[in-house]
Order: sequence, then C-alpha cells, then structure tokens
Amino acid sequence: MRPFGNDITNIPNGGSNGGNNGGNNGGNNGNNDPNDGTNISSEDPSEESGLSDDPSIPPHIARIGGIVTCPPIAGQGVIRVVQRCEDAKENHKLDLSSCELMQIPDAVYHLMRNTELVTCNLSGNVLKSVSPKFSQKFSTITDLNLSHNKLSRLPEEFASLSALTKLNISNNSFIVLPQVVFKLQSLASLDAQNNAILEIDTEEAITSDNLALVDLRNNPLSRNCRRKLQNFKTPFLLEISKEVDDDW
Repeated sequence: MRPFGNDITNIPNGGSNGGNNGGNNGGNNGNNDPNDGTNISSEDPSEESGLSDDPSIPPHIARIGGIVTCPPIAGQGVIRVVQRCEDAKENHKLDLSSCELMQIPDAVYHLMRNTELVTCNLSGNVLKSVSPKFSQKFSTITDLNLSHNKLSRLPEEFASLSALTKLNISNNSFIVLPQVVFKLQSLASLDAQNNAILEIDTEEAITSDNLALVDLRNNPLSRNCRRKLQNFKTPFLLEISKEVDDDW
C-alpha cells in the first residue's frame, strides 16, 4: 500500500489509472466531457461533478476525498480514513493510526470541523511534519500519540494545545527535544523514547505545573547532556538510559 498524501489517496493530478482509458484521469486527452473524472479539491466537498466511477466508493466519500477513478486498494484506504473520522464524531476519539499518511489530509479537518476531539492517534504513519493548523483545528485534545513516524520537529503553534496532558513522540527522528513541549500548560506525561536526541536545553522554563514524567530512554544523549540531567533537580520523574561505554 502506498502512503496517502494530502488528498488521502496520493493519486497525482493527471495520473493514469494503470491501463484504464488515459482520458479518464487528469488531462483528458481532448475529451471535453465534464464528467470525465476530474479531481475534486478536498476544500470543497460539495461539488457534485467528477465523482469516481468505482461503485465500491460511496458518492459521499468520493465528494469528500476528491477521488478520481483509482486502484481498489487506494479506495479502500480512503474508506478506512473516512470511516474512522465518522467514528470520531460519535466517541470524540480520532484514530488514524497505521493509515500510511504522509500528512494529515485537509478532508480530515473538514470532517472534524464540528467535533471536539478528546484524543488523537496518528501513530504508525509516515508523517515527516505536522501542520501548524493541527493545533487550531484540534485545540481540545488531551491525549496525542505521534509515535512511530518520521518526525524531527514540532510546530511552535503546539504551545496553544492548552488541554494536552499526554504526548507521545517516541520512535521518531528527533535530534533535539522540541522546546515547545515545555510550553504545554497542562502536560503531565511526555514519552520521547527511541529517538536520536543528543541534547536538551535544561535552562528552558517549564510552563506546566502538572508534569509528572519525561521519558528519554534509548536516546544517544551526549555525555555532557547526561551529566547535566543527572544533576538537574526536577519536580517530575526523568527517565534516561544508563550510560554505556560507547555513548556518543
């Protein structure tokens, strides 16, 4: 399964459909039929034209995702993402784990526009970044799981997630611990295990009075950083791995 991009399906505009009539996708080979499968922007799901000819994809999903005729596996991925969004409208828990997302599709923000989420699980994807608008659209979440992605930074706008108490950024590609985590007013638990973190700014003021645990185990902390942390008095539990001989 290919990772999904901003239109969920990751099917580029004008791309062919693996042996289907080339005129049905993107550039229409001179065919001026307005119902030729033109991609619909996820910003305007109300458009009725250009819906998928694939009967396995419900029309309302085709309108939301901006789907052209595409391989069945892509259609199944879209249905899975949209179904999880529909579930979140009922339980206020958005679970988009293991959906092979390269970024959070605009269609997800659209579907969730009238829902106050409590938790958001984005683990097990291939995210390299999170858009600043995430914190604007999902400002009410208390639990965010970003583990097992390819993240190396977090946007400063995350500081506005004032209700966030639990943040999991383990198993990513962070080299330094993002300073924005210290600005989360309600943060109680931070899991940053299994990254590539070398340094931490121990002088950064911590905004949260509720912080109870910061887990930095299995990071290649420098000897100097490790020494500072060991001597650093904190009101919270700080977990770091024992120093080994080949420490960086």
